[in-house]
Amino acid sequence: MPDIVGLLMWPIKWVLEAILAGAHWVLESLGMDPFSGLVWVLSIASLTLVVRTAMIPLTVRQIHSSRKALEVAPEIKKIQDKYRGKKDQFSREAMQRETMEAYRKAGTNPFASCLPLLIQMPIFFGLVTVLTEANRGNAGVGFMVTSLADQFRAASLFDLVPLNMTMQHGFEQGNVPVIITAVLMTLIMCATQFYTQLQIMSKNQTPQMKESPMYKQQRILLYIIPVFLLISAWAFPLATMFYWLVSNLFTLVQQLIIINRLPNPGSDAALAREARLARKRQRMGLEPEETDAPAEESAPVIVNTQRQQPKRKTTKSQREGGGK
Repeated sequence: MPDIVGLLMWPIKWVLEAILAGAHWVLESLGMDPFSGLVWVLSIASLTLVVRTAMIPLTVRQIHSSRKALEVAPEIKKIQDKYRGKKDQFSREAMQRETMEAYRKAGTNPFASCLPLLIQMPIFFGLVTVLTEANRGNAGVGFMVTSLADQFRAASLFDLVPLNMTMQHGFEQGNVPVIITAVLMTLIMCATQFYTQLQIMSKNQTPQMKESPMYKQQRILLYIIPVFLLISAWAFPLATMFYWLVSNLFTLVQQLIIINRLPNPGSDAALAREARLARKRQRMGLEPEETDAPAEESAPVIVNTQRQQPKRKTTKSQREGGGK
């Protein structure tokens, strides 16, 4: 029986090996020691930046999907209110069917925000597989030849922290530098991941989005992803942790740019951006400064230049005589 997972992972590993070996060759050409742990850390960081940069179009698509999800949020709320309190199987299926139909008409789906993470998972596991095979001295599927694998096996940071070791190995062997490095990286990864997700939920969500199922998914991810990072930090080599660390920092910077430049309309970030732009226009003199009391417009004064003729007075006898 063919290895289906291996066949699916083969092209991913080939691309990862090509980028990793290419970055390693460039750094070696610049005069750096190919056996140095710093070279491999920089190679993995370069790989991460290439992968995340290639995913920018997907991130833009995710932003558009979030905008569409914002538009369909009132309809989703109506569907939820329609089936509120109904626990039978038929009602649950009907609510799910109508919800997915509303998302389909809007051109989005409730899982759009999870797509970048789902795509990164096979890339991460592909990198773990490539480095694990290299640590065993085995060649990869493409550019990770045996000589390059031997260089990775011998690589260590400051000759104290082997990149092929895990936090688990550090505790089992009593390797204090490995333990300290792994713990510090884990704390940074969890902190950056939590802060990034918290910024999205607190600043870039509208009141309608906070009532949508997508917001509930984000709340779950806020606590699930750090747990996953703890597990990966314990079981995976330190080299792969650098991938997640650089990826988290990339995501943090990317989300800060999105929140400041492309916030969701109606969110706190959008209101703050409008206020910043208004202050900028005032400083540039494009808008008049606001005053405490607007000046009242004076009504135009109409001057009558026509000379009025004096009225002729009539006596009582003339009035009586006028009727004759």
